[in-house]
Amino acid sequence: MNIQNCQQIKVLVEGQGDTKQHAFASALGQIQKKIMQESEVILRIEPIDVDIVKAAQKNYTERFFFFFFPRKRTSYQVTLEVLVNVTTLLVENVVFAQEQTADPDSIHIPVISKKI
Repeated sequence: MNIQNCQQIKVLVEGQGDTKQHAFASALGQIQKKIMQESEVILRIEPIDVDIVKAAQKNYTERFFFFFFPRKRTSYQVTLEVLVNVTTLLVENVVFAQEQTADPDSIHIPVISKKI
C-alpha cells in the first residue's frame, strides 16, 4: 500500500524588501503557504528550479515633514516562478484499526446504594 505521493508543481510567488536578499527571502517564504492551500498533509517541499519573472528596484526620496532631512530610499520587488517537488501523505489510503473505548471526557459517577 502506497501512502506517499510525489509530484512537481509550479508556484508563482512575490516578495518585496529593503534589500535584494529580503525580497528573495520574502518570496521563497511564501512557497509553503501556497502549497498548503492545495494539499492536506505535506512531508517535504523541495525547490528544483527558480525562474525570475520580474525583478524591480524602486528608488525614491523620503523627507521628514515634506521638507526636512531628505534621504534616498530603495525597495526591491521580485516575482518568481518556482518548480518544486512536493511529497504528500495520502491520508485516505491509511487503514486505521478501530477500537471501542470509553469516553475520555466523561465523569464517572459511582452508584449510590442505600443501606438500611
